[in-house]
Amino acid sequence: MKIRKNDIVQVIAGNDRGKRGKVLKVFPEKSRIVVEGVNFIMRHSKPTQQNQQGGIIKREGTIHVSNVMLIDPKSGKPTRIGHSVLKTADGNKRVRVARVSNEMITE
Repeated sequence: MKIRKNDIVQVIAGNDRGKRGKVLKVFPEKSRIVVEGVNFIMRHSKPTQQNQQGGIIKREGTIHVSNVMLIDPKSGKPTRIGHSVLKTADGNKRVRVARVSNEMITE
């Protein structure tokens, strides 16, 4: 999967189209991610020892990775992601590259 934790992404499909956020969690086996401030779900919880009040808890749900695009670090626009090989003293290193600006994406 080309999107990783702590990347800044923009939603390109669904009810939250246009929103930007940071990737909080990645589930590569399901091709889904959790993005900060996007796709809120409501959970009903009973009162417990830790949560005396109970009630409705609002938190971010997962979104399919095909519904987001990475933000280009140079231009700030959504971009596709490619890979490039850097030659280093230790050997070859594979890095992610933004297709729009050909800028290397740092982790």
